[in-house]
Amino acid sequence: MVFSSTLFLFGFLPLALAIYFLVPFKFRNGALFALSLLFYGWEEPIYIVVMLFSVTVAYLTGYPIGKYRETDKPRARRWLILSVALNLVWLLFFKYTNFFIENLALIPGLSSILKPIEGLTLPVGISFYTFQIISYSIDLYRGHTDTQKNYVAFGTYVALFPQLIAGPIVRYRDVNDQLTKRDHTVDKFASGVRRFTVGFAKKLLLGDAFAALYAYLGTAGDFDPSVLGAWVMMVAYTLHIYFDFSGYSDMAIGLGRMIGFEFLENFNYPYLASSITDFWRRWHMSLSSWFREYVYIPLGGNRKGLARQILNMAIIWLLTGFWHGAAWNFVLWGAFYFVLLVLEKTVLLKFFGKNKVTSALGHIWALVLVGIGWMIFDHTDLTEVWVILQSLVGVGTTSIAPAAVSYEVLRALPLLIVGVVAATPFPARLWRKLKEKWGAVSILEPVLMILGLILSIAAMVSGTYSPFLYFNF
Repeated sequence: MVFSSTLFLFGFLPLALAIYFLVPFKFRNGALFALSLLFYGWEEPIYIVVMLFSVTVAYLTGYPIGKYRETDKPRARRWLILSVALNLVWLLFFKYTNFFIENLALIPGLSSILKPIEGLTLPVGISFYTFQIISYSIDLYRGHTDTQKNYVAFGTYVALFPQLIAGPIVRYRDVNDQLTKRDHTVDKFASGVRRFTVGFAKKLLLGDAFAALYAYLGTAGDFDPSVLGAWVMMVAYTLHIYFDFSGYSDMAIGLGRMIGFEFLENFNYPYLASSITDFWRRWHMSLSSWFREYVYIPLGGNRKGLARQILNMAIIWLLTGFWHGAAWNFVLWGAFYFVLLVLEKTVLLKFFGKNKVTSALGHIWALVLVGIGWMIFDHTDLTEVWVILQSLVGVGTTSIAPAAVSYEVLRALPLLIVGVVAATPFPARLWRKLKEKWGAVSILEPVLMILGLILSIAAMVSGTYSPFLYFNF
């Protein structure tokens, strides 16, 4: 089940909210847990078993981890390793088994022995909820949280439907208190509705529109590569993935707020980044902070000299790329960012930001290279990436701007302008200033929200099915 579907919007969500607010508070976690399992297993109920196994393992191993972390650290560490290993095994099996089989089968003599497992599909959201479970075990071992003795409360944390499928990745200690006590007010619920509506509109009205433009230009580029087509194609995907994923995060945060939870922000206008380093402080912040806290810092971070720091960065970006998908383009995508970040750390960050010119150069550098990175990210066939990169500089193209592509770009120009502006804080700042200057403008907010919701529903009903990109990861 996805948020951008009539089943969720007109069926599951009203039912879930009605049940949640009708039952007494002490039963609300149980209701959320059951509803979240229903949401998760709607299309593939077998994968509920995998999730419950992971929940149960982390819950049970949490007792000895919490018991021995102060008195017998090695023993607590063994339980931690067991918990992490038993949770990772499912992610490794479902996500990477066939990848390794297919690549090992390329070795002479093994092709007749190794065959991919037919019908092996990736459980939706497993990359996200596995990381959340691991964060509980590690935080418990470190003494950053207490043992959760209520199975239903812990299961609710893992399975909570607003952020289950595609994040943000919620650390246990950030919501621990909210599992037992959370506020429910009309203002908070209304704020959640507004946030959900904004995310819904971002996904349906902008994300899907840029997906359609990207698909058209990609098809045109297959038979008639052009400079204009390649550049606009890159821009379209850059905006598509932002509005798609940040739209989902907005919806998740909004839904969480409706039922009393506050999730941390996942995006901070990433395309305003002044460098690649700054971009990764702004994009998918919950994933970046997870890798930093649970992998990079334990490896030594930047505390053991430059050479060790670069090695740690290499490990992080290999894992980051591979986390996104079992394909070589994701590994290359991670390596791409590793090289750029090392280059910035050792040379470029000393240059960027010294004055207005170097600040502008840093911003252009970040935007262009992030766009190139998205092309690597989206194409499992690396030869296609090479064609696009060549087309950006006019190599192998038949025309700079063929008539059909030029027409489509002109037709999409208003969408591109709206997308670029909407990816900045300008609309929010303008709205705040208007409300400060003319308080009466505030009465238009509900009208705009209803209009946005109606247009988004119309686009959802009339359009083709378009799942969230990060459902695949």
